[in-house]
Amino acid sequence: QVQLVESGGGLVQAGGSLKLSCAPSESTRSFDDMGWYSQAPGKERELVASISDTGSTKYGDSWKGRFTISRDSTKNTVYLQMDSLKPEDTAVYYCNAVSHRWSGIYNYWGKGTLVTVSS
Repeated sequence: QVQLVESGGGLVQAGGSLKLSCAPSESTRSFDDMGWYSQAPGKERELVASISDTGSTKYGDSWKGRFTISRDSTKNTVYLQMDSLKPEDTAVYYCNAVSHRWSGIYNYWGKGTLVTVSS
């Protein structure tokens, strides 16, 4: 079973930036859709941003205009550039990847990386 591995989380002051990365733990066929989800303490996991294999992007309203998702299909890697960070962005950020195959839809998750924004 392919695992997704996130990196780049940490502690940053409000107004600062971080860049998250996510890649599979082993070589695998390219994913169709990749994305990032956020789960703050006591809240449900919600979509931050997603990107399709054609480069089409989608953002959650809370992060639109501040975060940018991108991917390197040659490395099967997805990135999240986080700018103008706010204390309310503090959460665990999970990487997600989806593969559409003849046998079904396969959904992969990382274990999450913690982002803490201090005021």
